Amino acid sequence: MAVLPLDVYEAYLRILKDPDISQPLAAIGVSTELIQASNAGTTAELVNETFEALSELKRRTPGSVSVQAGCDLFIAFMTLFPHEADTLSALKAELVTQGQKYVAEALSYRDKIAQFTLGFIKDDSVILTHSYSRVVMKALLNAHKTKRISVYVTEARPNGLGLKTYAQLIEAGIPCTVVLDSAVAYVMDKVDFVLVGSEAVVESGGLINAVGSNQMAILAQAARKPFYALAESYKFHRHFPLSQYDLPTHTPSILSFPVLSAGSSDTHDQNSGTSPEVAPGPDDGNSRARQSSQAVPEWRMTAEQISCNPEVDYTRPDLISLVFSDVGILTPEGVSQYLVGMFAG
Repeated sequence: MAVLPLDVYEAYLRILKDPDISQPLAAIGVSTELIQASNAGTTAELVNETFEALSELKRRTPGSVSVQAGCDLFIAFMTLFPHEADTLSALKAELVTQGQKYVAEALSYRDKIAQFTLGFIKDDSVILTHSYSRVVMKALLNAHKTKRISVYVTEARPNGLGLKTYAQLIEAGIPCTVVLDSAVAYVMDKVDFVLVGSEAVVESGGLINAVGSNQMAILAQAARKPFYALAESYKFHRHFPLSQYDLPTHTPSILSFPVLSAGSSDTHDQNSGTSPEVAPGPDDGNSRARQSSQAVPEWRMTAEQISCNPEVDYTRPDLISLVFSDVGILTPEGVSQYLVGMFAG
């Protein structure tokens, strides 16, 4: 591979330090910086260099479907759409200007989605959400300005990002309760609908999001509760998975069984662990929780065990009620049609 004029991964991490910039927009931002730094002498060299650089960025971020969506969107803009420039230098300037303009405009997409969502949130709505999503937070905070809402949020192990959602909602004055990932079925009858963000929305109209979203959608359909996905259009990704194992993030190590040695014990070994039991404290009125913690040790997964689990999963389009995006309120079929048109040039 030729020497690139820019360390794309370092540039990507630097751009991501802006809390408003999501991974696809960071990938587009990297692309514009690459074009600016390029010494390519022909259009073909420029295209090949961009392909190589974005392929390197994808390789360095193997767990991010969102990065792939952003890279593919920029390549489509570069190669499929007509350009007015008649010289290479003019083409570079146009690509940089349009890329920067797109990123700046895309920062308003969450506000548009929040407004589209508002009409579906009634007064006194009880909402279930999953993990942490900036666009979902924008929609909830916007609804809180004019309506009374209450929110259940899953803990979202192993990273616990649901607790970040909880903290921000409580700070904003929105009643919120954290529920265990394993308690989604238990809480489903108490909610009016489910609202989740997205890592990507794919060509089938299905959703790639934080692991646990799929089982939440299955349970919502069984309980006849609407399941709404919120997704900026730059997360629309031309990929067509048929199952969980078609995702680009799936590797042979995910859900693999450990290789046991001949002397392995049938009890927990060095790959499992427990944390010490909680010592008894003064009576604080929460005796049930304290007695429970004293009776049963708290087992925790090791980093090795966590690494054998997926970070995202795929939700089929038939489980999704609607997709709220900056381009409108779409059915999953509508997303498919939009993607075909978007990449047709």
